[in-house]
Parts: sequence; structure tokens; C-alpha cells
Amino acid sequence: MADDDLTEALAALLDVGGAARSLVSDEAAAVAAAVCRDSPGARTSWADSFGTATGTFDEMAAIGLAYATGPTPVLAGRLARDQDLGEQARAYARRMAELAMAAASLGELTISALATATVVGNAQLVAAGESVPQPAVDPRVRESSAPAPPDVDEPESPASSLEELLAELDALVGLAAVKTEVRHQTQLLRIQALRGSKGLRNPELTRHLVFVGNPGTGKTTVARLVAGIYRAVGLLPKGHLVECDRSELVAGYLGQTALKTAEVIERALGGALFIDEAYALAGDEFGSEAIDTLVKEMEDHRDELLVIVAGYPAPMQRFIDSNPGLESRFRLTLFFEDYGDDELVEIFARIASGADFTPTEDALATLRALLQATPRDEGFGNGRFVRNVFESAIVRQAWRLRDVTDPDVDQLRGLRTEDLVAAPADAMPDDASVPRS
Repeated sequence: MADDDLTEALAALLDVGGAARSLVSDEAAAVAAAVCRDSPGARTSWADSFGTATGTFDEMAAIGLAYATGPTPVLAGRLARDQDLGEQARAYARRMAELAMAAASLGELTISALATATVVGNAQLVAAGESVPQPAVDPRVRESSAPAPPDVDEPESPASSLEELLAELDALVGLAAVKTEVRHQTQLLRIQALRGSKGLRNPELTRHLVFVGNPGTGKTTVARLVAGIYRAVGLLPKGHLVECDRSELVAGYLGQTALKTAEVIERALGGALFIDEAYALAGDEFGSEAIDTLVKEMEDHRDELLVIVAGYPAPMQRFIDSNPGLESRFRLTLFFEDYGDDELVEIFARIASGADFTPTEDALATLRALLQATPRDEGFGNGRFVRNVFESAIVRQAWRLRDVTDPDVDQLRGLRTEDLVAAPADAMPDDASVPRS
């Protein structure tokens, strides 16, 4: 069936190509290879569909990926000849977008394939002047009139738009790979919502996510944005985030854990549940009871709950392997890399600016030296580390100004080198001498 859909899409594209059929076919093959490049079993189906050898697959995929940011050569040539962006150019873009989506079913259907198909297709539509519609609310999602519990972090009203949330994501320091994955997932969910609103069937794809990385790499911040994005594309009615860890899910006795876990999930319905250090649930009967309850609730509330589990890479894999139900529900993993020194200095500067402090260049140089001297093991806190450095610095600054009766604005705002360096034990409060990680 997948090959038939691709054959039909290719025939429709050739009909509107307006160029040598071989050129159009080559473009289509490149787009299809890019879409299904990571799909198990796709190479042979792709080669059969385009009458070519599997040995050219990687080369064609690389060519096709370039079309994720602009028009294909055939479309670009047509646009150059047709300054009015006429219907023929738009028809070619639409047919190429349809072919990209059909190619996602070559081999095993994956989220990555659907995401690439959406991005490539949208690039062609935009280039041709074809509007890309905003998502309609999925009819399966119902607005809840019940007030949110007092401990739920609910978004401000009115809720942020998709564009605002993506802009906030882009403004985060670093995390290039995570930003790309979130954008791909957003495009996929947007198209699925549009398909559902028009009565079309969607493949059953899990929406739940695994975040792996060391502390302080922005996992909770991104989780909040993802929850808002799921609301913005119409998949969650509220888009709030409920954070928890093992202590909030596990009780002291068997039987009580299921109830405690269910209560936390109930608070998250309509939004997202973020379980930090989720691997701590694996390994004992109390944690296993919480996991069993989580798997059941994810199935019972599949249309009104997003679950994000987070932790260190190796322990998180053991957590996923601990229950067969987890592996089938968590198929997309986002990797949060440690920040480099330049990124950590930028994070420190942003924290300081947001609190109305101004570090000197010498202070930032001191911070850079401190970072270079700090071991980067699992205990290193990344963003948390520089936040702790900042908090210790403002304590030292206050101590430094203790004899200044009426400091001016520059003195009150300024952070100097000595504010970032531990003072002698008899000259500083104990809690300001060493940054915590």
C-alpha cells in the first residue's frame, strides 16, 4: 500500500512537472530518500519505487535534505520564469509535499520520517507562495472547565501562541539538536491535527518523550515549552506542566503507590507530567508498581496526557527496559548535551542581567577560569552551577559593600572579580564561600 501511494504521488508530480521527466524523477527520489533515510527496511523499497540501485540511497538522501530549507531546482527554475507565482508552481509544490508524505511510509513508519516529510513539504509550499495553514483544534481534545489545582503550573491567559513558544525555544542558549527535534515534532503534530480536523486517519504514534542529559542542561525548561506547544497545536487542552520525582509517586506500602501515582497523574491531565530522575523507579517492587500504574494511565488517557521522563543516559535506558509497556510508549529521545564554557558564560550574563546586575569583563574572565578548573563529571551542574556562582557572587558583593553607607547605582549593580572568588573563611559568611553544583 505504501509503494502504491508513492507511485501515485510520483505520477501526479510528473504530470505537473513542466520539465524533463528525468529531472523531476531525480528530485522526487532525493526527497523520498531524505524522508525515509532512517526508516528500517526503506532502502530496498525506495530503490524499487524509483528503479535505481540501493547504493545511491545515501547520496540522494543528502541531496534531498537540502530541500528542507528551500525550493527544489525544478521548482526554483519555474519560480524564476513565473514571477507571479502562478498556479502551476503551486501545483508542483503541493505534489512534491504529497510525495514527501507518501515516502514516509517506505519501510517502517517513524516519527523522524513524518517530521522530515512535513518540513521538506512545507519548504516547497512556502517557496511557491502557498500558505501553510495553522492547525485546527483536534476534535478529540476537549476544553476542561474545571479549575486547575493550586499546585499546577498553568500557563498565563491568554496562552502563548505557537510562534511565541518556538521563539522562546530558539532564544535558549545552546541545545541546537534539541531545538531541531522539537521543531520537527511540532511540525508532525501540527499536520496530524490538520489531518484529523479534515476527517483523515492518522497513524498511531506515541507523543511521549525521553529527555537524557546531565543536570542543569535545560530539560525542565524545554519540558515546559513542549507542554505549551502541544497545547498550541491543539493536542492538549491546558498545556500545564506537573513536575515530580520518585518521592511523589511511591508510597510506603504496596497498594498505596498505585493510588499516589494516579493522584499525581490526575493533576497532570490536560497537560504534561515531567518525571525527573525517572530511573529511580526501576529496581524495586514499589517503583515497579508506580511504573505499572503510569503505563496503564498513559493508555487510558492517551489523548489528554503527555509524559516526559528525564535523567542520565545509561540509567534512563535501564528504566525504559524495565517494563515492556515503556518501550512501546517512549520512542523519541532528546539528548541534552553539556554546555560549553562560552555558553555557560552567556547563561551567567543573562542571569545577571535579568536580576539587574552587570558583571565586569574581568569578572567574566574569572568565571571562565573557574569553569576551566571545574571537573565535568556527572556531578557538574551546568546551568545550575553558574546560577549558584551568581547567587554566591551577589552575597559577596553585599559583603564587599558593607561599609558603604550610600552606594550608587553602578556599585549596586556591579559584580567584580573578587565577587566570584572565595574569600578567606574569616572574612565571609559560610554559605557564600563555595558555589553549590
